[in-house]
Amino acid sequence: MSRRVRQKREHSRGEKTNVSSETLDCGSLTSATISGVDWTTLPDDTVIQLFSYLNYRDRASLASTCQTFRLLSSSPCLWGSLDLRSHRFDTEAAVSLSPRCENLQRLKFHAAGSADALVSLQARELREISGDFCRDITDAALSVIAARHEMLESVHFGPDACERISSDAIKALAYCCPRLRRLWMSGVKEVNGDAINALVEHCRKLKDVGFIESDNIDEVALGNLNSVKFLSVAGTRNLKWGSAAQVLSRLPCLVCLDISRTDVNLSAITRFLSSSQNLKVVCALNCRVFEGEVDSNPMQSRKGKVLLTFLNDIFKGVTSLFADNSKNVTDVLQYWRRTKNRDKNLDEIVVWIEWIFSYSLLRIAENNLKELDDFWLTQGAAVLLSLLRSSQEEVQERAATAIATFVVIDDENATVDCQRAEAILRGDGIRLLLDLARSCQEGLQSEAAKSIDSKVAKAVAESGGINILANLAKSINRLVAEEAAGGLWNLSVGDDHKGAIAEAGGIKALVDLIFKWSSNTDGLLEHATGALANLGADEKCSMEVAVAGGIHALAILLALANLKECKSRYFVAARALANLAAHGDSNSNNAAIGQEAGALEALVQLTYSQNEAVRQEAAGALWNLSFDDKNREAIAAAGGVEALVALAQSSSSASRGLQERAAGALWGLSVSESNSIAIGRQGGIAPLIALACSDIEDVHETAAGALWNLAFHRENALHMVQDGGVKPLIHLCSSSVSKMARFMAALALVYMFDVRIDTSVPIGPSSPGSSKILNMDGVGRMALKHVEEFVTSFYDPQTFHSAAASLVPSALAQIAEAIRIPEGGHLRCSGAEIDRFLRMLRDPSSFTLPGGRHAMHHSSLLQNAGAPRVLRAAAAASTAPIQAKIYAKVVLRNLEHHHEVSI
Repeated sequence: MSRRVRQKREHSRGEKTNVSSETLDCGSLTSATISGVDWTTLPDDTVIQLFSYLNYRDRASLASTCQTFRLLSSSPCLWGSLDLRSHRFDTEAAVSLSPRCENLQRLKFHAAGSADALVSLQARELREISGDFCRDITDAALSVIAARHEMLESVHFGPDACERISSDAIKALAYCCPRLRRLWMSGVKEVNGDAINALVEHCRKLKDVGFIESDNIDEVALGNLNSVKFLSVAGTRNLKWGSAAQVLSRLPCLVCLDISRTDVNLSAITRFLSSSQNLKVVCALNCRVFEGEVDSNPMQSRKGKVLLTFLNDIFKGVTSLFADNSKNVTDVLQYWRRTKNRDKNLDEIVVWIEWIFSYSLLRIAENNLKELDDFWLTQGAAVLLSLLRSSQEEVQERAATAIATFVVIDDENATVDCQRAEAILRGDGIRLLLDLARSCQEGLQSEAAKSIDSKVAKAVAESGGINILANLAKSINRLVAEEAAGGLWNLSVGDDHKGAIAEAGGIKALVDLIFKWSSNTDGLLEHATGALANLGADEKCSMEVAVAGGIHALAILLALANLKECKSRYFVAARALANLAAHGDSNSNNAAIGQEAGALEALVQLTYSQNEAVRQEAAGALWNLSFDDKNREAIAAAGGVEALVALAQSSSSASRGLQERAAGALWGLSVSESNSIAIGRQGGIAPLIALACSDIEDVHETAAGALWNLAFHRENALHMVQDGGVKPLIHLCSSSVSKMARFMAALALVYMFDVRIDTSVPIGPSSPGSSKILNMDGVGRMALKHVEEFVTSFYDPQTFHSAAASLVPSALAQIAEAIRIPEGGHLRCSGAEIDRFLRMLRDPSSFTLPGGRHAMHHSSLLQNAGAPRVLRAAAAASTAPIQAKIYAKVVLRNLEHHHEVSI
């Protein structure tokens, strides 16, 4: 007999697509005429404008439709800016793109492995470069980039640390790029005086400088940056603030200073506010030394200067920069965006403030400091939501990422802070995030999708977010698809939105992702398989997963499993198969998984994984799959008996989940007589006895189920007695809080102490030299006494005598309800098990279980085995106890009922 493992419905970068001229401009010349409209007759300006709204892949698809569109797609105005962060940007791709990049001015890219490629673009007019993942950029690479692009005006490398860039590269940049106006670098270990003075000497237009999170900066040399209006040293360590305050206060053009996340003190900030000539804004977010020195009195502004800090209302601080008509606005940044006649100088300041806020709040969210809980609820969430409305794409992206980061307070367990999530909901954050997800900018799409978690699922669904995420999951951009799949995974927790995901085409999109990215994309595969695992727990969705090819897709993933790698996609894929196999009576998924080449073999091999979570999910899948007769034998043929016995033997100190599933899988396999004998001979009885001794209900319940099946065979029953299994089973039968465990322990004891075992047997470890002898008569009487006590615990004399006198349906129904074991609905018998029950009906001390979720299946087996005749004889037997007679009548009624239903 077997029972399905409980379904798991809840829970949290690989290759990129190469980009080339072929990717962005296919050469196919097909008809551009659709439904009688010749789109090639549109004015050229209209078509070019249409192209400008498309991402690169969509632009390429449209360009491939006809020669006219292909030519227009090559217009220089469409190639002024490129965002290649979602593509594998290597030298080969750069060479292919170079003919289009003559007028390229702005480029965003993932810097890892792309520095050399940037040179190969031959974009001599390049003005701005922005690189993420900059750990691999070296001094030599940056020097070559600077030498080949002397027109550069803006360089931004971050947020990852530029660990291999030194002051030498900064000097090279200064020498080669005299037009430089903006320089932002994160994590440069040292910025010495020579590098800063080189910028001062050669870059006379330098206006915006950021040396973020550096280990050491020459603060005296910073005082030479006379042209700089905006300066950030946020997160930088080891600054001597006495010297820094003195020299920076004298900078003639300095308007805005960011010293967030540093150890700046009250004295330095007071110096900035009192002495700087043109300074208007000092941003000091999360500066612990300063915050510890000031008292509770607000310190917001002095002489027209604004101090932005966690100690004060940030929005009010920014408001003081504006005229009086902004005093009553809630979101001053949004007020500024809507203002028509804006001051140019003030515009520069607010743009910088948005940039600084997005950068610092993301970093602070990543650090996940408990003491900032109040800040996030009172101010931080509102500021981030305002930044989502920014006109700066980078600010929007970082704000969306920060929301996803600060809402999740435990990455490992994907724990969401309910209060923070509620703050986002109250601020209309879901609508704002979904608006970004609708954007044609793929960077915004992926960051917005990343912010969708299970706590905001209802709001997302009500706002049409499920359709948006399902469409994004179809994206050719891997990063977008990965985050969309993650959003669907979060939404699929629970039962509320599974149907909507299926209706939106989400299941097909998720399955297609696995086929498309079946290797080297762990994040995407984990998200897609996690969502399918949750969806597979729903009966209707599980069938759609199978129809979409999900079983084959998951089998492909498992076939790629490496036992030495602890990759989450493996156990999530195993969980998905377990849930798909959990609907054996209502669909054919269980059997279909068994027929999928290599699926069962892969699951068996995963039980040997070094990762406990992988072993647990593999055992759970095998438990559910053993529900099918053919699967049961195929699992055994694939080495499943040996693997699961070994798993049970090694699970004594494992998690309760692994112990339960290891015992459950053996329970499922032991339904087969040959498997039951094999489990006993492989040494599976001793570890099951050990698990039966567990205090954990789920564990000892499944172990008792496995021992029940094993006990029916004489050789196994003998080993149970020898290995000390009698005492744990008696304990379960009499003391377990689970009626199910008591029931199965009782059956195991009944099977053990029949005429098949000799009156005396050796006990202790099963070895030829064992000298202890157990008297089976005495032990058997004691065991069956506990069985009888369990049976009589269901017996109410008055109710039974009343039913015996009338045998009316209502009385029998009352009896059936009184003796029902709720968990019994999970049990499903085989034909051999039914034969056991029929034989036991002749024993006045035995009983069987009525009804359950598999009642139609059991009814058919009972009819085929001739149960009605045996039951009538039991009901009519004059020597039978009243309990047995009434129970036989109950089962007969159930059989007659199900027979009528089937007719």
